[in-house]
Amino acid sequence: MKVWTTLGFVASLAIAAAAPAAAQTSDAAASPAKPDAPAPTGGAAGYSPELVAKGDALFHGSANCYACHGNKAEGLVGPNLTDAEWIHSKGSYDEIVAQINHGVPKEESKSGIAMPPKGGATLSDDDVKAVAAYVHSLGHK
Repeated sequence: MKVWTTLGFVASLAIAAAAPAAAQTSDAAASPAKPDAPAPTGGAAGYSPELVAKGDALFHGSANCYACHGNKAEGLVGPNLTDAEWIHSKGSYDEIVAQINHGVPKEESKSGIAMPPKGGATLSDDDVKAVAAYVHSLGHK
C-alpha cells in the first residue's frame, strides 16, 4: 500500500510540474510570436530622412523643380512650398505625390502658368515620392 501511495504522490507531482509547461506551450501556440515591427522611418508622413535627401537632390537637380519654385522653394513662378499655405490641396504627403504626378492646369494655377505632370521631368514613381517627401518636409517642420 505504501508503494502505491508513494507512486501516486510522485505521479501527482509530475503532473503538477508539467501543467505550467503545458499551459505555456498552449499559450504560445494560441498566440504565435508577432514578427518584429518595421523600424520607424521618421518624418510625419512615414518617410525616411534618406528619402527627403534624395528628394532634395532631385528638386535642385534633374527634376528641375527649383526653376519655378526657387532654389529655397520659396516661390517664383510656382508657389512657396515652405509655408503652411497649400493652394491646391491640404498639403498631405499623399496629396503632394498626386499633385506632382498630375501637375496643375493653367486654369488652376495662381500664376496662370501650368505645371506639367511631374514638372515636365522624367521621374520614376520612386523619384516622385522622394520629391514629395522633400516638399512635405519643408512645410511640416
